[in-house]
Amino acid sequence: MTMTEPRVPGTPAKAGIAVKIDGVSKRYPTGVVALDDINLTVGVGEFVCLVGASGCGKSTLLTLIAGLDHPTVGEIVVPGGRPTLLFQEAALLPWQTASGNVELALRLRGIAKAERRAKAAELLELVHLGGMGERRPHELSGGMRQRVALARALAQEPDILLMDEPFGALDAMTRDLLHDELERIWSETGKTIIFVTHNVREAARLGDRIVLLTSRPGRVAAEFPVDIARPRRIESPPVSSLAGDVTAALRREVARHGR
Repeated sequence: MTMTEPRVPGTPAKAGIAVKIDGVSKRYPTGVVALDDINLTVGVGEFVCLVGASGCGKSTLLTLIAGLDHPTVGEIVVPGGRPTLLFQEAALLPWQTASGNVELALRLRGIAKAERRAKAAELLELVHLGGMGERRPHELSGGMRQRVALARALAQEPDILLMDEPFGALDAMTRDLLHDELERIWSETGKTIIFVTHNVREAARLGDRIVLLTSRPGRVAAEFPVDIARPRRIESPPVSSLAGDVTAALRREVARHGR
């Protein structure tokens, strides 16, 4: 895996555009409009969190950026490199070890067998699972399985990580620990991250910027720069204050949709 200089906490993202979304709408054959005229630019190395009510199109937007689906109207360009999508469920192969799950991604990239084991061990070390490579998914905790899934995603050498509520099913303590891990990996690798969450405190804890989407159809309702020095704690007063502001805006959007 190509490493960059560590990101200094609190410094802006590198110059350049990673993802540019220009006038994007998505209408499904059923007639449901998931997204309507989305305009958003994400900088190289930026950590952007998407929040909004259920069904507002956050996950749909990630699948469009990943190239797994196409917008009905508008254009998405990804000059910042190759994206990889990480879901809430780790979706590990149960018959494979942790190392084997990571090695699968390396094999699909054409990495020679002789190199795969060492590379998988390096990636598992990066996510603090050194020595766990021979364990199978049922022998790992939920947080450990998500770390293996993250290592597998990193094995694809993406420039952009698209993360769809990856910690949503975890308990609060495990989630807090993985916040620290993800921030460390982001700092060390310099990757661009677009992170979907329902948890506004999580967004304020992790992001450089929070983008609030309206209820369906999803539109950009507001953007909140996160001017809070890193490292952050989810329970800190500045994070709580910003989360309160985002929650108030989210409530207004939900109430407007209800009318």
